[in-house]
Amino acid sequence: SRSDSDAEATESVDEGGDIGIIGDDAGDLDGGSFGPAPGVETVCFFPKNPTKHVTAGEESELLVGIKNGGESNVNVIAIQATVHLPFDHRYLVQNLTAQVFNNSSVPPSAQATFPYAFTVSKFLQPGAFDLVGFVVYEIDQHPYQSTFYNGTIEVSEAGGPLSVESVFLFSLGVALLGLLGFWLRAQFQQFSK
Repeated sequence: SRSDSDAEATESVDEGGDIGIIGDDAGDLDGGSFGPAPGVETVCFFPKNPTKHVTAGEESELLVGIKNGGESNVNVIAIQATVHLPFDHRYLVQNLTAQVFNNSSVPPSAQATFPYAFTVSKFLQPGAFDLVGFVVYEIDQHPYQSTFYNGTIEVSEAGGPLSVESVFLFSLGVALLGLLGFWLRAQFQQFSK
């Protein structure tokens, strides 16, 4: 039956590691599939980082704004984000921690801002990744989910400009120049005989 296959799919996702292939319902906190509520608008802002540059292993913060244009309270349940490969969103790189909000509501015709702090794995290779952030909320006991950010972030290694990759490339360049020098020396000695 359909409910059995949904349960099996949920179990297989829960047992996986940080990297895997996900379905269309991924990202939902309780496995359900629901969309945004009419009249609710979301926006996000990186207050300390407008360039959306994230250092692996260090905490980053963003602010999620919710505007309630409806007639009922919006009860915010949680905010969560996921990191995906930029060329294919089916490949989940990392599920970021969900920030749960207890008794947080936005009255009708009001706005509220919620902080969301996340840390990208320190083992994540530097480069461009897609961050998908969403807020889960209820209106009159009905669950909804709105995506507040679906864009690219730039992940860099912790430790500043001296990375393992840059040290390797510098060493490789020095070795190639040394090899070229030995070859030129051998060529000059051969022609001078």
